[in-house]
Amino acid sequence: MSTTSLLVQSLPVLAQGAVLTVKFAVLSMVFGLLGAVVLAMMGIRQSEPLEGFERIWVNALAGLARAYVSLMRGTPLLVQIFVIYYGLPSLGISLDPTPAGVIALSANVAAYMSESMRGAINGIARGQWLAAYSLGLSWGQTLRYVIGPQALRIAVPSLSNSLISLIKDTSLVSVITVTELLRSAQEVIAATYQPLPLYLAAAAVYWVLCQILEWVQRWYEKRLSLPARH
Repeated sequence: MSTTSLLVQSLPVLAQGAVLTVKFAVLSMVFGLLGAVVLAMMGIRQSEPLEGFERIWVNALAGLARAYVSLMRGTPLLVQIFVIYYGLPSLGISLDPTPAGVIALSANVAAYMSESMRGAINGIARGQWLAAYSLGLSWGQTLRYVIGPQALRIAVPSLSNSLISLIKDTSLVSVITVTELLRSAQEVIAATYQPLPLYLAAAAVYWVLCQILEWVQRWYEKRLSLPARH
């Protein structure tokens, strides 16, 4: 079989794997973003002095957030996948490959995105917090209406990079038999014994997906920058 014929016949399988890869990445990104928001809220610098139990509580939450981020960023994603899929059953928690993969990817990307969000929020001048408080806004209202929109502009490039990395990281869940793009290519390779063209085709699909996300990132950055031009 020629390389062209092989790729044409393999296209439906690779396309199906690519669709699953995108779904996997988007689902993990959504859950990861929710986790990142919680971690960022736990770890952001307070704009006003705290005393007593409130100070202890806030410092404890910040410490937990830092410990989680350090653990997830300091260990390989592949090891985290193995711990969740192969390790948790020893504690009586058994997960199917797809939920295990989503949990592992979400937990990992949440750590990276939380640092992007925390840095963006802390990058806003303290005077803006104080000005909002002087107008009677609460901490939550200040974060939502004043600090959050400005921090989003700062964080978008980094958050977009996390999503692009997540697209590529989905290939790791193939080791726990999730049939995403790489696993789909491997199944075709097992039947045809022609690894080079199929691995190159899979790499090309990953590249196209990342290019699309980069275009969306640039478009969204321009949208966010429009109000600042007036």
